[in-house]
Amino acid sequence: MSDSSPRPRIISPDTLRAGGDRQARTPPAQVLSVKWPVLHYGNVPEVNPHAENWRLRIFGACDAPYELKYDEIRAMPPVDVVCDMHCVTHWSRLDNVFTGVPTKLLIDRAKPRPEARFVMCHGENGFTTNLPLEAFTGDDCILAWAWDGKDLTPDHGWPLRGIVPRLYLWKSAKWIRGIELRKTDAPGFWEQNGYHMNGDPWKEERYGW
Repeated sequence: MSDSSPRPRIISPDTLRAGGDRQARTPPAQVLSVKWPVLHYGNVPEVNPHAENWRLRIFGACDAPYELKYDEIRAMPPVDVVCDMHCVTHWSRLDNVFTGVPTKLLIDRAKPRPEARFVMCHGENGFTTNLPLEAFTGDDCILAWAWDGKDLTPDHGWPLRGIVPRLYLWKSAKWIRGIELRKTDAPGFWEQNGYHMNGDPWKEERYGW
C-alpha cells in the first residue's frame, strides 16, 4: 500500500554524521548495499493482523497495560523515520524511510513504573529480543508497517516491525506481537545464541556479552 500523505519526518542522528557523508555513516567492518537482504531464523509466519485474535500487547512493569487491534495501530498518527540499517552480517543500507507509530507514544500510554528499565519485544514464532527502554523509545524508534512508501513484505516483518536504527538490525524485531516492560534485562533469542546484549554497530558489539 502506498501512502503519499504528508507526515512528520524524523531524521535519525547517525544519518547526519560528517554532513551525511556515506563513509562516515558506515560503521566499522560494514559494506554498503543497495539491496535489503532477507535474513531470519525459521519460516516466515503467516499472519493475518485483521483476525479477531490478533492483538499488540504492551504489558509488564507498567500501571496501564493494554492491547491494540491492528486497525487501531494503523489509525494512529504516523511518522516517517529516515535512517540507515546495519546488519550484524556486515552489510549496511543507507537512506531508508520507514513509516509507523513512535514507540515512545505506545510505551508512555502504558505508564511504565519507575523500575522499568528494559523491554523484551515478542514476535511471532516465539522470537524475542531485548533492549534498554531508553534505546527502544528514542525519537527515531517506531513500530513500522511501511518501508519507502509501501507496506513491508512479510519476510521483512509485516505487519509490524520494530525499528531501532542505532543498533544492529536484529534488535529491530520482526512480526511484533508484544512489548514487555521489565525491571531487569534478559537475553532474547539471538542473545541466547551468542549475540551481544546491546548491539551497537559503532562499537562492533556483534557477539558475546
